[in-house]
Amino acid sequence: MSGYLEGVLVLLAINVVYAYAAFLPIAAGQLNLGVAGFAAVGGYASAYLSTTLALSPLIAIPLGGVAAGLVGLGVAVPVLRTRGIYLALATFALGEIVRASILNLEVVGGAAGYPVTAFIRLPTIAMFALGVTVLVWLLFATRFGIAITAVHDDERVADLMGLDVRAFQVAAFTLGSVIAGIGGGLYAHHFSYIEAQYFSISLSISIVLYVLFGGTQSVIGPLLGAAVFTLLPELLRGSAQWRYVLFAAILIVVMVIRPQGLITGAQIRRLLGLRSSASQKERAA
Repeated sequence: MSGYLEGVLVLLAINVVYAYAAFLPIAAGQLNLGVAGFAAVGGYASAYLSTTLALSPLIAIPLGGVAAGLVGLGVAVPVLRTRGIYLALATFALGEIVRASILNLEVVGGAAGYPVTAFIRLPTIAMFALGVTVLVWLLFATRFGIAITAVHDDERVADLMGLDVRAFQVAAFTLGSVIAGIGGGLYAHHFSYIEAQYFSISLSISIVLYVLFGGTQSVIGPLLGAAVFTLLPELLRGSAQWRYVLFAAILIVVMVIRPQGLITGAQIRRLLGLRSSASQKERAA
């Protein structure tokens, strides 16, 4: 495999992890614009553990995710009291606070960044991305996933059904923070360097766009969105400086035609219905 292809696949795998980090809060009706902040916490925590304490990246990266999850849990209770645009602003401010704090932490290099001695390649990153995808897929096949969907559709009805709406929202926000931290750790250990400037609001917005473009009603949506945002600019690379203009134009056209995203829950159910009908006919035959 060429170095270029491996680099693209690495970015794709990391972006898939980021996409699921944003998907979980969105699935519970919460727009989190601070995903990059939690990725920074996980990235720096895992980088410090592997570099200073000589832990294996396979241990340090999940621990970095736990650190990001603890921060997410700590801020979820006050932050999730807000709604709509106010929640988006609160999470945006949270991400900026995290980034500004890291810039002033000399123990992890401050504004100069932090070198990471441990290095991971594509197979390890792909393993983490696959694990996150399977975890979220299985999660939404349980009562937890059904409850999250109910909370997203109508909080009042979910509350009348006896669901603890706030608890499920906090759980989705926290788990999303854990996944974001894992994504930050993967980035740090592949590029052997991490700096706070990377985890800016533009990264958070891009991650949210992965989910909105792919579709918020299906677990497949974030995967498709991350794939389009990662691979399409590379496919347009031949058009040189015009590729991002073409990329933006294609995104606008697709969103006008498909404002609900590339794939919806109804499409998945229809597809599964067709398959089940076909299997029933085969059994009858």
